[in-house]
Amino acid sequence: MMHLVRNSWVMVQDNRRPYLAINLTFYGLVLFFMIYAAFNQPLQRDLINAVGQSFMTGPLSIVGSAYINAEVLKAIALTFSVNLFIGALITITLPSLIIPFSGLLMGFFRATLWGLILSPANPDLRLVMIPHTITLLLEGQAYILAMLAAYIQGRAFLEPGTLAVAGRWEGYLEGLRRTVRIYLLVIITLVIAAVYEVIEVVLIVKFFS
Repeated sequence: MMHLVRNSWVMVQDNRRPYLAINLTFYGLVLFFMIYAAFNQPLQRDLINAVGQSFMTGPLSIVGSAYINAEVLKAIALTFSVNLFIGALITITLPSLIIPFSGLLMGFFRATLWGLILSPANPDLRLVMIPHTITLLLEGQAYILAMLAAYIQGRAFLEPGTLAVAGRWEGYLEGLRRTVRIYLLVIITLVIAAVYEVIEVVLIVKFFS
């Protein structure tokens, strides 16, 4: 297992410059739109209400219920599943397999929404964001790794020579293999993030109840 993790991390190190660029852009967008939200409180309140409503009704209500009822293991499993399948695979990786690099745009769009929703300029979020910043950093890192995989996938398809493969189809397949390897890091990071987030939110709910 550790051998696979090391191999995956070597791939990240081999793409250090795009990895750092994605990190700076992602977290930079979060910070910028946190500041923007400070001057647009009605927009932030509307987004917070919309997110809250989505976890009370509809498909995500099962996740909200697990948090409210302090069903820790269920909440961890659901949080991990939603973040992996919807947050990473469907939102970032799948679009990139169809249109190269499109997952990067989706990832940066998420960073924008996070900044608008989670800005501590909102009085109700100032104390909450102290522990929740760690969740933001962990989940953000998982999505950044998925975005790096999308970058590698796109480059492998458009510039197969950079991976020493013969043509675009071979480059596409090699990019897909590398995406799978990086997803080991995505999964590990999302597991840690889910455990922390559930414990954090359950404790906050208990504290304010």
